[in-house]
Amino acid sequence: MSGERGAFGAALRELRLAASLTLEGLAEASGVSVRGIGDLERGRRAAPQRRTVAALADGLGLSDADRERLLAVARSGRSRGYSPAGVRTFPRGIDDFVGREQEIAELLELADRAEARGAAGTDGGTPGPDARPVTVAVSGPPGTGKTTLALHAARMLADRFPDGQLVLDLRGMDDEPPGPAELMLGVLKAFEVADRDLAKAGPQGHPALYRRTLADRRFLLVLDNAHDEAQVRPLLPGSGAGMVVVTSRRMLTGLESVHRLPLGELSPEEAAAFLTPLVGAERAAADPDALAEVARRCGHLPLALRVAGNWLATRTGWTLRRLADRLALDERRLDTLAAGDLRVSAAFDLSYRQLTPTAARLFRRLSLVPGTDTGAAAAARLTGQRPYDAEDTLEELVEVGLLGTDRDRYRLHDLLCLFARTRLDAEESAADIHRARADLYRWLLETTVVAGRWFEPGHGAPPADWQGMVDLSSADKALQWLKAEGVNWLAALRAAAADGEHATVVEVAEALHWFSDQWIFWGYWPEVFGTAVRAARALDDPLLEATQLNYHAWALLLCEGRFRESLDRSAEALAAAGRAGDAAQEAWSHFYSAWALRKLEDYAAAASHMERAVRLFEAAGDLHGSLNARHGHDLILAEDGRAEAALASFRKTLAFLNEAGDRIAPHIAGFVRPGVHSGMAHSLAQLERWQEAVQERRTAVGLWHDAGNTTQESSELVRLGLLLADAGREAEAREAFARTLALGPDAAPQAVEDARRHLAEAAARAE
Repeated sequence: MSGERGAFGAALRELRLAASLTLEGLAEASGVSVRGIGDLERGRRAAPQRRTVAALADGLGLSDADRERLLAVARSGRSRGYSPAGVRTFPRGIDDFVGREQEIAELLELADRAEARGAAGTDGGTPGPDARPVTVAVSGPPGTGKTTLALHAARMLADRFPDGQLVLDLRGMDDEPPGPAELMLGVLKAFEVADRDLAKAGPQGHPALYRRTLADRRFLLVLDNAHDEAQVRPLLPGSGAGMVVVTSRRMLTGLESVHRLPLGELSPEEAAAFLTPLVGAERAAADPDALAEVARRCGHLPLALRVAGNWLATRTGWTLRRLADRLALDERRLDTLAAGDLRVSAAFDLSYRQLTPTAARLFRRLSLVPGTDTGAAAAARLTGQRPYDAEDTLEELVEVGLLGTDRDRYRLHDLLCLFARTRLDAEESAADIHRARADLYRWLLETTVVAGRWFEPGHGAPPADWQGMVDLSSADKALQWLKAEGVNWLAALRAAAADGEHATVVEVAEALHWFSDQWIFWGYWPEVFGTAVRAARALDDPLLEATQLNYHAWALLLCEGRFRESLDRSAEALAAAGRAGDAAQEAWSHFYSAWALRKLEDYAAAASHMERAVRLFEAAGDLHGSLNARHGHDLILAEDGRAEAALASFRKTLAFLNEAGDRIAPHIAGFVRPGVHSGMAHSLAQLERWQEAVQERRTAVGLWHDAGNTTQESSELVRLGLLLADAGREAEAREAFARTLALGPDAAPQAVEDARRHLAEAAARAE
């Protein structure tokens, strides 16, 4: 190739000298830069595009024959496969690339931009003066395959950058990584800058020479494994039509004007596809469940998957199930994920050793968080920092790729969490670990009580002297915190129960009683209140026992649909309330018994229990209980088919609610009111008063939406869809079902399933 480039350069020089023109004179006459002409004549540049040759021919004043000769030499020397020496010596290990389709698509789009800038150059071959290279920063935790992605992309994109493709290892994890000057010199030599030019420029002139060299080229430069911004920034050219791909465990937040491409773990499907060729297709097909479990135990992390696959490939007598079972042991998993000199823990350790002492301590202690993520306040509790300082430390961990983040939540990858735990055990005493965990759990439960009491009549906002690290200044903020930290405070509650802290368990459950209506389908309320029942019995307090038994009856009834078991629980609660002599809990026992019997369609028995509940609540002066019991009585009438009586009863309950006004807690009124409108819609539909029924149902949907209760809104939308279908309004019915599916993950699972089924049935009818 150098001979072909030399042929064009020799021809150009011969014609320039024949025209008695200097480099400067030809540059002025043609509009091509002096440096560009000099590089062409010396064979340091690929032959230019047709427009550049035409501009040179015009500047030289060539005849038609000489012009064609010069164009022919240029065509023979032009090849999109050109690359400087060593530039396309790609490392191994990328032939089995899997997944990352979105990231590859994004890199292709960015390469198109860079290529378009080259094609739009003022002379057809040299980028225009306003062209800017495209720079992409690929970041992610250790083991996510950043280098593999960059190398795979480099192979795909190479032909778009005819002036060279260079992969440079910046050795960012070394104790003393190379500096910009050393790396810059390596790039200049790779692009065949002559030694005499390097010596003439001297070390101080190398940056300017570097910029000039890349400015005239369409190049692809992969800067792999960058240490930090200071190492990378001098290597980013300010002009030209190239593309630079930087990979780093750090996010390199300080770099300006870059496209960011963060990497995480693979999807379960991609992980299985990655493992299959490593372990063998036949082996993978024999036990797909074990294959999926191995992938999951590897956290779908490419490095861990490769290690597991290589491990199995060398142990042909092992089944996938045997490895999956071995990986299931948390304390052995990191040791198992080692194959020869490939060790997952070693990759993590490189990043860990670069942390500041404060960040390393927080990283270790984050392994004590029982759930998958946490907030800054919990992190501060683990280390004793102020919340803002803890947030800064968390962001340091995010920056170096050891922690993921989503808004104000922070997450350790499963394998990184195991690694953090090994460092915690190795570097901190058992006593310190116990104290840190106990303090975190105690804080979680204390905050749960304060947040939950926002929804308890007689409590509301935190007391004025409460000094918490979480903003609980509104019921909505309390609700969001309780949901976000649900897995964590549940683990703390379990630990309190195991440690015999019965009073704490009961206090937490009591504080969450009315909040549970806001998060019905969380899935853990039967456990929460069942645990509290056992704690109350251990305290030998019949009133506490009756209270928690009633809460447990509610959870079994509404959350899990276990009506007969709920009925048994409410009977136990009635007996305990009798021993305690508490009329209010007796009333609640009758209320839950009536509810369960209504679900079992024993309407006469249900009505009897609910009437007793109404009388007991009114005698006890329990306004909230009275409201719920009245509403329960309405529902029994409606479901028993007594539509006119039910409609009248619903209207009385609505009048009772309106008359009580602000004596009813807002969130309780906000739960009953849409329920009343929904019940009225049901009764009106039974009477075939369709327009009125639809209006009441839409009112209920709107009230649930305004309250932010997506679970109930989804269920109400399905009821609306069914009502509209019964009224012959098919298009509106389909719209209601579609709105259900659009509500997202907080929608009730059964509502989503029902909406999908009804939409499918509607589509089938339309065919």
